[in-house]
Amino acid sequence: MLEVIHLLSFGLALASAFLLLLGLVRPVLVLWFLDRFNRLKVIQVYGIATLILLGLSYVCQLVGQSS
Repeated sequence: MLEVIHLLSFGLALASAFLLLLGLVRPVLVLWFLDRFNRLKVIQVYGIATLILLGLSYVCQLVGQSS
């Protein structure tokens, strides 16, 4: 079960990082659901999501190694 959470969080982190890079080029492509879209919002939304998901993946990896 822990491996599934690790792989899911890592996959979502990769997808979020890809959307972050795409949003830095064209913010309207990834922030279509907001009324304002600029690069700062892209970094706030997808940058924070990427960091949180990578942190969760790292924690799952550490817990899996110790068990």
